[in-house]
Amino acid sequence: MAGMGLLVIMFFFGLAGGIIGRMKGSSFFIWFLVSGLIPFFGLLAAVFYRWDNRELRRQCPGCGRVLMLHDAVCTACGEELEFPDVAIASETAVRLRATSAPRSG
Repeated sequence: MAGMGLLVIMFFFGLAGGIIGRMKGSSFFIWFLVSGLIPFFGLLAAVFYRWDNRELRRQCPGCGRVLMLHDAVCTACGEELEFPDVAIASETAVRLRATSAPRSG
């Protein structure tokens, strides 16, 4: 029965870490596993992890796919990427611009 309590604690730490990771634009499943398997420290890692949806992006010159600025190789076509001269705004910045733009009509 004592092991059941530990499983419940691990599940809820995993759930909390997964939700935090998803809010930051990362994978729910990966953060669920990390936070559940390493309960306290996994959740702290999820809290202090960067916000993926606030990172600058770039476009692959080979296939045109939009990737994170820090990616060195395109995950779609495998092309090695040089650091770009121009970056694309983050998903959050684009979303904020779209909702705050004045509407004509």
